[in-house]
Amino acid sequence: MSALPAHLPPADWRGREGLDALCTALGADAGEARFVGGAVRDSLLGIPVKDVDIATVHPPQDVIRRIKAAGFKAVPTGIAHGTVTAVLHHWPVEITTLRRDVSTDGRRATVAFATDWREDAARRDFTMNALYADPRGGTLHDYFGGLDDLAARRVRFIGDPAARIAEDHLRILRFFRFTARFGALDRGSADYAACVVHAASLMALSRERIADELLTLLALPDPSEVLAAMVEDGVLRPVLPEVTLAGVAALRALLTAEREAGCAPDGLRRLAALLPDKTGAEQIGARLRLSNKARARLNAMRAPVEAATPEALAYRLGTQGAIDRILLGRAFTVEAIGRIRDWPVPQMPLSGGDLIAMGLSAGPQVAKALQALERAWVAAGFPPADATRAMAAQMIVSLLRATQ
Repeated sequence: MSALPAHLPPADWRGREGLDALCTALGADAGEARFVGGAVRDSLLGIPVKDVDIATVHPPQDVIRRIKAAGFKAVPTGIAHGTVTAVLHHWPVEITTLRRDVSTDGRRATVAFATDWREDAARRDFTMNALYADPRGGTLHDYFGGLDDLAARRVRFIGDPAARIAEDHLRILRFFRFTARFGALDRGSADYAACVVHAASLMALSRERIADELLTLLALPDPSEVLAAMVEDGVLRPVLPEVTLAGVAALRALLTAEREAGCAPDGLRRLAALLPDKTGAEQIGARLRLSNKARARLNAMRAPVEAATPEALAYRLGTQGAIDRILLGRAFTVEAIGRIRDWPVPQMPLSGGDLIAMGLSAGPQVAKALQALERAWVAAGFPPADATRAMAAQMIVSLLRATQ
């Protein structure tokens, strides 16, 4: 018997403005709409709910009509797959028509709309994600033992694991992410074994999908046990063959540093910890199709940088970049983060034009002099404009004497 309740417990999100009116418009009183997925799962676990999803028997165009009739904005965010987003007082609710798979190729599915709740549940990935709840009384509907699995913190595919993975290869990474977030790692289960056997199928996925899922996994409070298993059993090999158990050890050290410094988990920083020093950040960034901003940050975390003080490091890389390197053990100690976390990074008070106005002739030497002045300014602890101007005057006098 499940240790979880048979009804959805009270939760703050159920009282959000507009939600009751939306449920009424979708026919919740007649059993035509139910909460589903993460909101149900997380409420049962007593953890905060971010996104609210509703499943309904109504086809998408009817859903749009009902949303608008209730006075809300309807956005056809995934109309081909039956998903419409209702915007309720500036917060979204995703509403999806019940579906069944017509065909799948491991990357995408062709669906047909349906009216059978069990049929809709059968196409979802894990039993804990196939729990439905009536908006009114909160009665739970569990077609595949999801309540028992959730109570046992067991991540289990609905039906045959190999078949579910063949429908969408990304479910391999999702299995490990859900295990790291909700479950207890069981390397002897049929679900785990199927992920290991079919790990090579990850290569058929777009790199963007892999990166999104991997970074979400890495950003969980402590994914290290799951990552170690993925490395040992070759699950990561198709996409990140460079990662070894040494990388997992570096990840664990980073987790400790983050906790000591009071820093929030960060998937990109943790990816940097996993990678060996000889692996180029550009190479990994390109393979995972990371954004230019993410690639630049990943490269900054791993490129050689010399700085005499934490403040000098923050000036060179920005506060975030300096904190990244400190947490990764590449500069100073974790205590140094306290010095720069709220430190306003200063701007160089003088420009090349100021040096010219002080007597330096325009030309290549201006840039060189400005760079030398900036190094001296940083080494001196970022003195104010007047003191910097005095430093510049001395430097210019020396330069002019050298050219006479």
